[in-house]
Amino acid sequence: MAPEATSSTLAEPASGPTSSDLAVAGGAADAPPAPREAAPQKKPPSRLRVWLKRVAIGSAIGLPVLALGLWVAIHRVEWLGPWLADTGRSIVGNDAIAKLEDWAYGVQDEYNQLTRGDEPPEAHWEVPPQLPPSLLEENASKLKYPRFIPTSVGPVHTSFKAPGDGDWVPMVDPRNPDEPPPMWKTLLHPDKKRGWALVAVMAVDLKQVRLNLVAGTMEPMTQLKEAKAHKRAGVIPPEDVPRSLAAFNGGFKTTHGNYGMKAEGVLFVEPRTRACTIAAYDKDLLKIASWESVSDSRETMLWFRQAPMCMYEGATMHKGLLAEENTLWGATLDKDTVIRRSAIGISEDGATLYVGISEATTATAIAKAMHHAGAHNVAQLDVNWSYPKLVTVEPRDGDASSPVVKAVIDGFEYTEDDYVRKAMHRDFFYLTRKTAEEVAPALARQESSP
Repeated sequence: MAPEATSSTLAEPASGPTSSDLAVAGGAADAPPAPREAAPQKKPPSRLRVWLKRVAIGSAIGLPVLALGLWVAIHRVEWLGPWLADTGRSIVGNDAIAKLEDWAYGVQDEYNQLTRGDEPPEAHWEVPPQLPPSLLEENASKLKYPRFIPTSVGPVHTSFKAPGDGDWVPMVDPRNPDEPPPMWKTLLHPDKKRGWALVAVMAVDLKQVRLNLVAGTMEPMTQLKEAKAHKRAGVIPPEDVPRSLAAFNGGFKTTHGNYGMKAEGVLFVEPRTRACTIAAYDKDLLKIASWESVSDSRETMLWFRQAPMCMYEGATMHKGLLAEENTLWGATLDKDTVIRRSAIGISEDGATLYVGISEATTATAIAKAMHHAGAHNVAQLDVNWSYPKLVTVEPRDGDASSPVVKAVIDGFEYTEDDYVRKAMHRDFFYLTRKTAEEVAPALARQESSP
């Protein structure tokens, strides 16, 4: 008979020992480790993310370099700046481009002040120690033209000047080298914060020199039928080339203020109020004044060109030059924008014309310099980098009919064909010397004076 099963026998498992048994037994056999979950693998970045990252890095490096290169190119290639500005205006409008220009010039000025803040004013020419022989008293009886010697005005700031500031340098007419110079030039530094800011001013004797105006091939734009039909040459008329002395830029484009102009016997743009007007009359009378003060004589004007309101009139500065954020003298740019500018003025007696061109000046600075030089009334002409020009027109190898153009002061853009062979898109002024017969009355008056 089989033995009876005990309780201990019944409790014993039918298969091998359990894990608890092994643990009790002192771990005679190690349990296999629990399997670990595999670490999730990183997905490779998408091509789009890689491309966007590269674009961001390239932009961060390339855009400043591109902007710098573009800024340099604009200041080296004469047509590039105007083309870019005009293209931008056609897309986003005048105000947006003006704000961009104002910002860019502001950045440039801040950089200049940071890197050139201690730079003293520099002379750009020497003042000759003696007057030309034609101005000596012993040669007075030999002259066909009157003597013209502007009085030295000295520097704008006595403690901030370059050698020769305010002293006039004769500009001898190469066609008549033995005659008194009809034009003189001086240099002024009107801004004590900027040693590199300068204004070159030319004084012109209106007794023997005539101011003329020419329409550009594209400016001023016009809506008038007669003006549209008028053929524009954009150069000094051939008959005036042999006796031309100098030329300089006109005023703002029509889109920047719609300032009036009449030239070559044709009205291009109707005159407007709140404008300074340069007007020529019979007998070589020239006026620079507010339109309101000369409008009654409109029918007798041979030509006129308008500009923003007179910077000075009656020797009084326009109050707008003292106002904050006034844009009258920069189209839509602020009056305190530091840029190149040009201006024209006239003496109180109307006998001397002043033409100025500046580098790195505010509207107020060039106005003060022009007045300091002797201008009783002053009008600003054009502004920006490529538009202001002031050049002499001189015979090439002695041939006055084939002249060459030269800048009055270095650092300004021009070509030797400007105004005489190269058709200019913008309107401009030019100066011609009158004949000896035309100036004979003035010479007789000078000889009879004590």
